[in-house]
Amino acid sequence: MSKELVIHSTSSDIQIALLENKKLVELHEQKRETTFTVGDIFLARVKMTRPGMNAAFMDIGPRNDAFLHYTDLGPQINSVLKYTNVVRNNQKKTASLKDFNLEKDNHKNGKINAVFKKNQYCLVQILKEPISTKGPRLSCEITLPGRYIVVAPFGNIVSVSKKISDEDERKRLKRLIGSIKPPNFSVIIRTAAQGKKVADLYEEIKGLEERWNAIHAELVDANGPSKLLSEQDKTISIIRDMLTDDFTNVTLDNKQDYQATKDYLKSVAPDKLNILKLHKGKEGIFKTHRVSTQLTSSFSKNPTLPSGSYLVIEKTEAMHVIDVNSGPRAQRGDQENTALKVNLETAREIARQLRLRDIGGLIIIDFIDMRKSENRQALYKVMKESMEGDRAQHTILPLSKFGLMQITRQRVKPAIEKDTSDMCPVCDGSGKVNATSLIVEDIGSNLELILASRPSEKLELVVHPYVGAYLKQGFPSKQMKWFMEHKRWVKITQDESVFINSFKYYDKLGDEIRIE
Repeated sequence: MSKELVIHSTSSDIQIALLENKKLVELHEQKRETTFTVGDIFLARVKMTRPGMNAAFMDIGPRNDAFLHYTDLGPQINSVLKYTNVVRNNQKKTASLKDFNLEKDNHKNGKINAVFKKNQYCLVQILKEPISTKGPRLSCEITLPGRYIVVAPFGNIVSVSKKISDEDERKRLKRLIGSIKPPNFSVIIRTAAQGKKVADLYEEIKGLEERWNAIHAELVDANGPSKLLSEQDKTISIIRDMLTDDFTNVTLDNKQDYQATKDYLKSVAPDKLNILKLHKGKEGIFKTHRVSTQLTSSFSKNPTLPSGSYLVIEKTEAMHVIDVNSGPRAQRGDQENTALKVNLETAREIARQLRLRDIGGLIIIDFIDMRKSENRQALYKVMKESMEGDRAQHTILPLSKFGLMQITRQRVKPAIEKDTSDMCPVCDGSGKVNATSLIVEDIGSNLELILASRPSEKLELVVHPYVGAYLKQGFPSKQMKWFMEHKRWVKITQDESVFINSFKYYDKLGDEIRIE
């Protein structure tokens, strides 16, 4: 599978499209001036605790309070609080945790009041961006991600990604990291570390240590709730987390972002510099790579598949609901096989839609009913396989007896919504048009003005068939009444291409008569 990133930049935001085999599967957007980004680290102050919710509301600077639930404190919360306190009181001059005595792990079923007091300060990290009226969600389990590893202060655990299946490689990496990691730091070894040499991993650990040193320096000087460290630029963070050997292109249309990405690749993956490209075409980068076309078709309310089957995607306050329809071109014959074919095709598209729109929370899918258990199991298997490439945590349940599939998907930011519709040229977006009688009045008024300036002119009136039928119905019809009043016969032509609230007059030469 070939992968490529297409990155479009403007002065206000960045859009990053991930293509797999030329097909759009993910879209990431970020404003250049963003207050909260997942991964940002803050010094927060406890504003209030809510024992009933077993949570606290934290002041992190801006107006909206952030939410911190007890389950997001992490087992090392006592060490985090101790470190925050000693650094702010100038009792710890260095960022190193070598001589820092870790506290006992926190009880996972405890109460928030036993941990926090009002106005207490604590290091926190953005876990979820603000969604709707809700402020950001926080975590006290601080992590600093790199391309090969993730380091977490206040621990001594080394774990390896489950995607590294070779047991000898897992042991090698675990032994290697254990010998070079800084004291009192846990390390998660990512899939990209597979096969890497000690020099590559050591260099990244040193870089992440420098970020921890920066947090310490900011914490020493912090006088109140404030941001201590910003997550890397969205472009860099996406490349850091996703860049693998099967990437074929990373194309940008902004020189500054291109240079920043080039500098980053030089330091972490110089062998990948050849896939980095700067877009210089006259057409927009999204149009050149067919991203714009795919955005329009994919973000419609009813995405349609090549077979003619289509989805209906609806958003409610509590969940997203997806209905599967076979479409008008469904094959006739065995209903069970037709249902299976449509369901398998739409399952793959639904997996893509969830990634593309970044839909989180509870998703209910109403597939076409199938009677055979083996077909229902096959659909469940295909859905799981189709979502294997989704980096968001998710859980998929088998089909219920009502033919519904339930999926929960990690929600870390609002779902992406694109309005791909145009303003209705008939009603101008109001959803209403003038009554036919009012349109007929306008037609009659214009007729009088035309006849006043062209008393002997042959006239043709072109209208929508619905209006034309109204003008010709009854005895005497409106057309007849015009003849009796003005002694002129007006030819009425019905044209479906004319909007229902529009009309045109033409002279004997076929030229349109305009009323100024």
